[in-house]
Amino acid sequence: MGKEMVISWHNSISLQTEAEVPVLPETVIGTRGLRKKIVRKGISWQTPVSGDEVEVHYNVKLQEGEYFDSTREKGAPFRFKLGQCEVIEGWDEGIATMRKGERAVFTIPPELAYGKTGSPPIIPPNATLIFDIELISWCPVRDICGDGGILKKITREGEGWATPNDADEVLVKYIAKNENGVVISKSEEGLEFSLTNGHLCPAMSRAVKTMRKGEKAELCVKFSYGLRHCGDGIFPPYPDLIIHLELVSWKTVVDVRGDNKILKKIMNKGEAFDRPNEGSIAKVVYVGKLEDGTVFERRGSEEEPFEYMCAEEQIHEGLDRAVMTMRKGEEAVVKISSEFLNAPKDERLSSASSVLYDIKLIDFVKEKPFWKMDAQERITACEAKKLEGNILFKAGKFQLASKKYEKASKYVEYSHSLSYDEKHKANTLRLACYLNDAACKLKLGEDQEASRLCTKVLQLDPCNVKALFRRAQAYMRTSDLEKAEEDINRALGIDPNNKDLKIKLKELRDKQKQYVKQEAKIFSTMVSRIA
Repeated sequence: MGKEMVISWHNSISLQTEAEVPVLPETVIGTRGLRKKIVRKGISWQTPVSGDEVEVHYNVKLQEGEYFDSTREKGAPFRFKLGQCEVIEGWDEGIATMRKGERAVFTIPPELAYGKTGSPPIIPPNATLIFDIELISWCPVRDICGDGGILKKITREGEGWATPNDADEVLVKYIAKNENGVVISKSEEGLEFSLTNGHLCPAMSRAVKTMRKGEKAELCVKFSYGLRHCGDGIFPPYPDLIIHLELVSWKTVVDVRGDNKILKKIMNKGEAFDRPNEGSIAKVVYVGKLEDGTVFERRGSEEEPFEYMCAEEQIHEGLDRAVMTMRKGEEAVVKISSEFLNAPKDERLSSASSVLYDIKLIDFVKEKPFWKMDAQERITACEAKKLEGNILFKAGKFQLASKKYEKASKYVEYSHSLSYDEKHKANTLRLACYLNDAACKLKLGEDQEASRLCTKVLQLDPCNVKALFRRAQAYMRTSDLEKAEEDINRALGIDPNNKDLKIKLKELRDKQKQYVKQEAKIFSTMVSRIA
């Protein structure tokens, strides 16, 4: 029922009269006198929102008069966009409260209808109108960008609740037409593209990210969102477009590190929700390829998968990280950037910008968590991890060794359930792990972490010479010379014949002298400038 409608008079229409409408409680909508009486309840809980394209049947009459217009008599429902000023205000407010299939009688006061002027010759000034309205259906219309640049009308609902993410690869079918109805691009067989790179125009990617699997939509794309994608370039925009778009499916792409250096595209989803972690035994099948398809590595088969321990540098670190995001049975393509390729042994990889791995996680076994272990199991696990750390430390793999010591210490950090002898052994192991980890941190230049670990040791064993010595090293590197001197003197008080401590003390004295000279020079320069 438009604001500038031309209403035809139907004197002979057989319409529902007021007497035929069941007497139901009448409700007031808003604060301007709009009233609603439900004649038939709807069949859902949803109601349309502003922008939705709704389809209704209606009869209308003056408050004191006969029905004079009806879509039912015309045989065609009326369609309009809700909340877009395409109809009188009473309709926008009232129909927004209706459910699909609902039928209601609305009493609409003049200020929400045609006001003081009316709509001559049928509707006089200051007329109150009675509408018998049935909400047949509606198509949700969404303003994707909030500026009217991309309007999406859903023509078929999709499945589930998930929608593609920014980096995913989607499979779509579409037909794009210009404002004159001429087809300018289409793919009725299906087209796959990355949402990062886009296709045709920016509106395609923006809209697809709001769609569910199987959803069909009609896009109205304004000039500003019609920039064309063609090959590697972006060209001047299309005029306004109408795009009929279907999201067939998509492949999830996971940014493993969060910096686009390791991207995992899921080809087949795995089972359950559990994933391998550090120390898990993983069984995999994979093929490493260059971007031109050249195979440079192949490991395992379905019958005899390759078995390795996660986070142990037994396979490429980037691939290892990707595996620890996978589920049992998952198949994926992992793309690793050249920036993350660590001095490859194969010469073919030295000039590659990236490599691809087709991988399937056949199965994995996670380590037994420490809270499920008894006391002896925890002590045994701690000893094993500490030994693994020692081997890695001797091999110069300080980062991996540090992880082993951290994990080892966690097994025995909580000792309230241990016997006296077990507690003594656990504390000895824990102190050794802290000290060894501090040595790793010093090698890695993580001086504050080294200092923190030594402090944990000294809280348990205040006379631990190694902890004082290593903390003094960390303090010297961070120029906390007073604290370093205090720790060295304290350690010499416990072990006065320790050669390493004496050498470190001499080094400290030299550093203190250099520091004094440097301060004097700075002070002298400041005085000369003032003079």
